Amino acid sequence: MSNHGMTKSSVGRKILMALSGFFLLFFLLQHFSINMLSVISEDAFNSVSYFMGYNPVVQFVLQPILIFGVVFHLAMGIKLDMENRKARPVKYEQYNGAANASWMSRNMIITGLTVLAFLGLHFYDFWAHEMNEKFIEGGANSFANGGNPTRFFHELQEKFVDVWRVIIYVVAFVLLALHLLHGFQSAFQSVGFRHSKYTPIIKKLGNVYAILIPLGFIFIALYHYIDQLN
Repeated sequence: MSNHGMTKSSVGRKILMALSGFFLLFFLLQHFSINMLSVISEDAFNSVSYFMGYNPVVQFVLQPILIFGVVFHLAMGIKLDMENRKARPVKYEQYNGAANASWMSRNMIITGLTVLAFLGLHFYDFWAHEMNEKFIEGGANSFANGGNPTRFFHELQEKFVDVWRVIIYVVAFVLLALHLLHGFQSAFQSVGFRHSKYTPIIKKLGNVYAILIPLGFIFIALYHYIDQLN
């Protein structure tokens, strides 16, 4: 493949990476909004969680798209990172990354893989449990039987009884914040959005999003842990 062809291919992958990132940013905000309801109102959290958990469109259309988006974003990130390393004119160990880029931009793949490991725990805690309840066990909570619309709040709290699990969640969301601090603005740059007036605003919004959303998730975990100590 010619250098021109490789460049076009790399740009195309960066755009796809950015688009999948936008999709995941939207999902993260939606996921946070639902979980924040557990702090505000048990009934509201149960109601929204039940809708999301037993709505056929959410379960059989949106959920597979989300899983694909996560896997695609990770795979594309690894591929682009490998391409960037190969493209450097000097060996990686001689590359002075700190002089050219921030720690966050140089370690996106590390923070990304760490967040993926956390997602594995999160899927085990919630998604795998839900799949078992709705499609394997076949009891009162099964998808066919309509499930119990009041179970979600207590099941959420049960996940935050163990202090070590809470600590893992806190560390994971700190790493997510580091990942987002670079990823948010990088996504806009990848799709070609650069403007002397609006780029600084996007950067500030990205910083606010990258800090407040993970901080909000940390607050939720700590809230439910402390609430059960009383």
